[in-house]
Order: sequence, then C-alpha cells, then structure tokens
Amino acid sequence: MRKRNMISKVAAMGLAALTAASLTLTGCSQPAGDKETAPATQQATQAAGKETEAADAPETTAAESTAQTAAAQAAGEAAKVENKTGKKIKVGYDIYFLGNSWSVQLYQEFKWNAENLYKDDLEVTYVQSDNDVSKQIANLEDLIAQGVDVIITTPCDTTAINSTLEEAMDAGIKVVLLCATIDGDSYDTVVTVDEKDFGATGAQWLADQLDGKGNIVVLNGISGFSSNTLRYEGAKSVFDKYPDIKVLAAEDANWDYAAAKTVTSDLLATYPEIDGVWSQGGAMTLGAIDSFKAANRDMVPMTGEDNNGYLKACLDNNMEGIAVSKPTWLARVAIENSIKLMNGEDVKKDDIYPVMTIKTEEMKDYVHADLSDDVWCGTELPEEILKEVFSN
Repeated sequence: MRKRNMISKVAAMGLAALTAASLTLTGCSQPAGDKETAPATQQATQAAGKETEAADAPETTAAESTAQTAAAQAAGEAAKVENKTGKKIKVGYDIYFLGNSWSVQLYQEFKWNAENLYKDDLEVTYVQSDNDVSKQIANLEDLIAQGVDVIITTPCDTTAINSTLEEAMDAGIKVVLLCATIDGDSYDTVVTVDEKDFGATGAQWLADQLDGKGNIVVLNGISGFSSNTLRYEGAKSVFDKYPDIKVLAAEDANWDYAAAKTVTSDLLATYPEIDGVWSQGGAMTLGAIDSFKAANRDMVPMTGEDNNGYLKACLDNNMEGIAVSKPTWLARVAIENSIKLMNGEDVKKDDIYPVMTIKTEEMKDYVHADLSDDVWCGTELPEEILKEVFSN
C-alpha cells in the first residue's frame, strides 16, 4: 500500500492508537530518532503515558513508521512550540542555496512553517546567499544591523563565517545553524543529522553488496560544506576496513543531477570496470544511473538519498539501492528551537538526529509515481505544495 494512502487510513484511527507504535525510525518523513523524539510525537507519547526511548524500542514496520508520522501530524496545534515572549520574534533566514532540489525543498519547508504553523509568532526577513561565502557574510552582517532576534543559516563554509556569527552572538542575537555546522562554537544550536553516520551507513551497505571487494567511484557534494566533508569521512572510515575495495576516483558533483551525469559519464569513459557507486546525494545518483544507461553499462549497486527520482529508478531498473535521508523537516525544528531560545528555555547545542534509511525492498512503500523526481521523501510539506514547487 502506498505510504500516503496509509497515512489517511491510520489518521482516522485516532491519536491514542497511533501513539502505541514504537518510536524506532525505519523510513522517512518520521521526525523522530533514537537520540530525541520529534516534538509532536513526543507530546503524543507523553499524552498516552509512555516514556519509551527510541533507542530501546523494537524495530518497526513501514506501516508503524507511517503511523507515527500521522500521529505527529494529527497532534497539530498541540505540537506547536509556544511563543512566550509576548511579541513576534524577528527571524533572519539565510537561504543559503537554491541550486539543487533538496536546498529548494529545505527553503520551502521553512517558508511553509513560518507562514502557516508559526505565522502569528514570527516576522521573517529573507536573504539569499547563492552558496557564496562573501555574500553570506554580507547578508548576515545586514541581518545583524537590522537587529533581528534570531539568525537561521546554513553555513557555506566551516570557518569563513565564524567571526560574523560571533558578532551576532555578541549583539545578543540567537544563532541557529540548519543542516550544516562550523568548526567552532559561535552558535546557540545546530539542527542536523549525524553526517558521519550518513556516509558510513551507505558505505557499509555498498561494501556488503560487493562482498568487500571491487572498484568503486565516489560522488561527493560541494567542497567546503561540513556535510560534504563529514559524509565522506564516514564513508572512508568504512572503506578503509576493506583493502579489496578500491576507490578509483572521488569527484564533486554539487549534489546536482546534471553535474553528476557529466562527472559519471567521464568516469565511465576512464574506467572500464566500475563495480559500485557511493554517492552522498540522491539527485547525483539518479544522474549516475542515467549515465550508466547511456553508456550501455550494466547497473551496479549505488547509494543515494530519499530522492523520489532515485527511488523510481531503483524500482524501474530492478537494481539494488539504499536511500539515506537528511529530512527537510529539520527546518521546522530550527524554527522551534529558535522560539525556545527566545523563551529562555534550554535547547541542545548540538541537536543531532540519527539518519534514516530506505532499502530496496521498502522503496515501493515510499515512492510517489505521481510526483516529480525532484521531491524528497523526508518532508512534512502537503502534497499540493510539493506539486506546486516541483511542477516539472
């Protein structure tokens, strides 16, 4: 049964029944983890009188994971973080990049939450940095000059903006890092996933698929981003355990379909034997798949993300794959942490969520044949918004 149909069905069963599902995460769209449950699910669990930690919960089925998501959605307004400041909070949101579909969805996730769930609580000033560090610094300085209460940004570099973030904190501005971190502590909270585990999870799956031997190529994202560095470090920590796995090449493909297609085509022309692809991005993997097809090369195991096009391609080509997820609903968590900080509440400085995975046998439950390839599964955006944003 399709996941979305399943959500409608279980939502009608009522919140109490839904919260009986365990909290371990096996699929995407479920904002919970073994380090901390998501706010909505956490409240629902408390209402049911349960305090089970996700790490101790039994493994769930895809249906149970979907039920948990529906429980979070059904909690609705009750799951909102209350703004106790007595005024609208001035938030400066830095749209760090719109050059790939994931970054577009992250921005749209923030915008939807800010203009719907938290429309009465926030006054948002948007700036756009275009993955340009100098522009990001200028934008952050402008937000500081405007006297915003909170800055939410995704650092384009691990060190370049540190002094600017420190300047913001010195001015009494709360600093929230979203989906990327820095080498330093000039922030109040960072909301992201365990990036090293992200890389290691896919790498271990690929090593298992290859029985510990073979020639592989690596598709990285964008140099300078903490996510890119940490994911590859995680992957290398696994590959280093397998002396018979040879990394032929590691190339940046910007987390982008077109760039990855070009890079992979060049790699296929250079290396006659490629047994696997470790990719840290779903759109990149889709580009790699299309390059293999264009070159009439046999499909090989490839890692990816919870990109709808990647899931479709794995199913259509009857190939082995794994989707590792960094959900865009983290944008909502960044908003909620911002409000908590302004309330004077305690917030984890490093609010790190575990990665989520979808393996080949589970993909049929999560793929959306009627939606664009550019959609990312780890989202709370309504389907009509996803259709509008990704209308191609």
